Amino acid sequence: MVSVVNIDMDVLRTFVTGVDLGSFAKAADRLGRSPSAISLQLRKLEEQTGQTLFQKQGRGLALTEAGELLIGYARRILDLNDEAHAALSGLKELQGWVRIGLPQDFAETWFPGLLGRFAKTHPKVRVEARVDRGSALTEAVTRGDLDLALTWGAMGNPQAKIVARRPVVWIGSEGFRRDESEPLPLIAFDNPCAFRSAGVEALERDKIAWRHAFASPSLAGLWAAVTAGLGVTLRTPEGIPSHLRILDPLACGLPALGTIELALHGGTDDKSPAVVRLRTLLLEAIVGA
Repeated sequence: MVSVVNIDMDVLRTFVTGVDLGSFAKAADRLGRSPSAISLQLRKLEEQTGQTLFQKQGRGLALTEAGELLIGYARRILDLNDEAHAALSGLKELQGWVRIGLPQDFAETWFPGLLGRFAKTHPKVRVEARVDRGSALTEAVTRGDLDLALTWGAMGNPQAKIVARRPVVWIGSEGFRRDESEPLPLIAFDNPCAFRSAGVEALERDKIAWRHAFASPSLAGLWAAVTAGLGVTLRTPEGIPSHLRILDPLACGLPALGTIELALHGGTDDKSPAVVRLRTLLLEAIVGA
């Protein structure tokens, strides 16, 4: 009789989350686990499959052929698990309309996957997503143009729910070197911007001269300017392009930046089951519940 090994679902979710984020350190933050706990889970997965799933590639890890094979199956297993859970909870027939706004950081990382799973599980719900700056999203929720919105910082909204805190880091090109004889070239959105405010406050606290070297309405524009070596920007570690690097503040003579709040606007008193359900999934994805 052939022995069948049941792969741990929780371990598979960690595996997929780490691959999707491009970092198991980021997966640890997303899932609310320590890096050592994540490492134990990955070793357990290799033991259960009897395969080496990762190989060294530069400073990071890359999937082996076995890892590439497993990731496809893992996504399908998790999608089926989540779909079955929703169906058995009596949520399959949700109907209605959900309008959500979010920062570009999430639109380019984990949100499309969550939205795809939600649409597959609830095909009768119409979802409209808007990617914009926090001030515009907050105003849209206040006007009733959006049901939900995620923003960096509460944007002055006393009803906003702080759902997480993320570390803020300096980001530069691979060869960035700060010229201390010149003002620090800062790449950021125009105000109001919680990241720019955090950076400027930290620089002025440490009496470091700076200049706004490049502004863009899009996150892609900021990444392009940093790639071109026009200066440094600041963001959370989530979703940083692989060719850019997180700068060591001490080595680069930059101030530490602390954390930034992630706020959720709207949906607390909503009577629409579709809005309530997406809000719940959104919170689970953010805090790793």
